[in-house]
Formats: sequence, C-alpha cells, structure tokens
Amino acid sequence: MAISKIMVIGAGQMGGGIAQVAAEAGLQVVLNDIDRGFIDKRLSFISGLLDKNIAKGRITAEKKTEILARLIPSTDLKDAAGVDLVIEAATENMALKEKIFRTLDLVAKPGVILASNTSSLPITELAAVTKRPELVIGMHFMNPVPVMKLVEVIRGIATSDDTYARVKELSERMGKVPVEVNDYPGFIANRLLMPMINEAIYCIYEGVADAESIDTVMKLGMAHPMGPLTLADFIGLDTCLAIMEVLYEGFADSKYRPCPLLRKMVKAGWLGKKSGKGFFEYSN
Repeated sequence: MAISKIMVIGAGQMGGGIAQVAAEAGLQVVLNDIDRGFIDKRLSFISGLLDKNIAKGRITAEKKTEILARLIPSTDLKDAAGVDLVIEAATENMALKEKIFRTLDLVAKPGVILASNTSSLPITELAAVTKRPELVIGMHFMNPVPVMKLVEVIRGIATSDDTYARVKELSERMGKVPVEVNDYPGFIANRLLMPMINEAIYCIYEGVADAESIDTVMKLGMAHPMGPLTLADFIGLDTCLAIMEVLYEGFADSKYRPCPLLRKMVKAGWLGKKSGKGFFEYSN
C-alpha cells in the first residue's frame, strides 16, 4: 500500500511539527485533536513559520499555499478510516495511548501502519492492545521536528520487516535520518540523555555547583550546544521525570532513580520554560 495520506494525532508542538514536515514532503495530512481550537492555533503557527521561510527565500508563496492545503483538520478519530498510516503524538500517557490505539485498530483499514511518537513508552505493549501488532511501530521524532533530522524507528517484538521498511522509507521521504532501535525503555536517545540530565540535577541537589556552572561545564568542556539543565527546562521537568520513571521501573536499577529535587520541582509546578520557572526563569 503506497503511503500518500496520513493522520497525525495531537496538534501540539510535536504533532504539529510532524504534520508540517509531512505536508512539506507532499503528503496529505489529517491533523487530529480533541479541540478544533488547538488545530487552528497550530495551523496559524505553521503558517507563520512558512512565512519566515518565504522571507528567507527557501520557499515561494505558492509553495506555502500548497503545503497548507494538504493539512486537513479533524476532531474525530474515525477520520483514520481514510488514511494510509497514522502517527500518534498525544500526551505521554500509556492509558491514553492504549485507548487511542484500540480505537485506531477498529477504524483504520487493514494493512494500515499505526505508529507512535512516544519518547519512552513500550511499543510492544501498545501493539498488544491491537489485532495488528505486526503493523505497530515507534517513530520518535526530535524537537523541533522541522529542524532536527533524527527519527528513532522503534521495533516492537512483533513489528514486521515490511512495516519497518515502509516507515524507514517514509522517514527518508520526510527528509529525516531513521535509526533502527529495538524496544527497550527509553530507546537510545532518552536512555542516554535523561540519566545525564538527572545526574546534573543531583549535582545541584548535592551542592556541587549551581545550574549556570553545570551548564557552562557541559557547553564549554563537552561542546554541547545547550547545557543539560537548560535542555531539561525546554523539554519540561514533568516530562523528564516521567521518562526517568519509565527507565527506573523498566530496568529496576537504582542508577535510574529520579533525583528527589526533580520530584520536588515538579510537585511545585516548576516545570521549566512552559511554566516560566525551572532551573532558570523565563518570561513567557
């Protein structure tokens, strides 16, 4: 089955970015969310990004019109009946994702691949709630999607070779570099990144240094473009905590224990850039 029309579930930062990149690659994209207002806000944001690309001479005004015309708003998962592949980019909550996948399994045509943009949750478990486990796969895009080239393509225990090959081809068509990963907690990106962030938080917790000093060491000493604590603020400390919990539970290893300071900050509502305060302060 040729992939020409896809559904992206979730009009947030990740889902919106995936939808934009797919539309730019010539795919028709059904952008689904529970609230039409969320979709309209995201389409307006995408329009603004395309205007910046016009100003930089990267695309023409006609190209912008074509891209936006490929983005189709949807507030009903039943619209998945008319697509060739679905990418779920809803909130990182297993119960919610399982509910979405059960519905998609009933609605989507036979042979349609169901992909999840999850950053850490097990693909095998998502596949198990469907009657098409061989067609369930992970497509973990990096943020911001229009800029970052990597896609972790995660194979569940039942994912078929054909499903992987088709998703690899689609990723490349979208201008991304797919990396094959097997289904273990955190995959590659977050299994490496989150313990580093967690250890940086422990350095503050233990009084080793302040946040600015820790970030400076990693930027100037390790050539990281952004310090781990600034990055944590941009990711969202609640998201960081949730991923560390997945690692801690999945491996049952104390090296993945979330730092108590991270838990305390999340409970206080200090979630990083999106709340205006994390390890640094932001004017939102």
